[in-house]
Amino acid sequence: MNRQSLEKLRTDRRLAGRAGWISRADLTRETEGLPDASGKIAEKKAGPDPDEVGATAPETARRTPG
Repeated sequence: MNRQSLEKLRTDRRLAGRAGWISRADLTRETEGLPDASGKIAEKKAGPDPDEVGATAPETARRTPG
């Protein structure tokens, strides 16, 4: 691999746990240098959750004798 490709992989979370891959200090420095992307978080829209549409709350669900 060329040097540029390896530099991109250094901070990969999947590889950061490998012994000797990257030091904690280097990883911390790299992650602190990332831009703040908190402004890109989508706002939650009001309304029912699509996963819960039609779901019945457990306390109001009918129990069948069994």
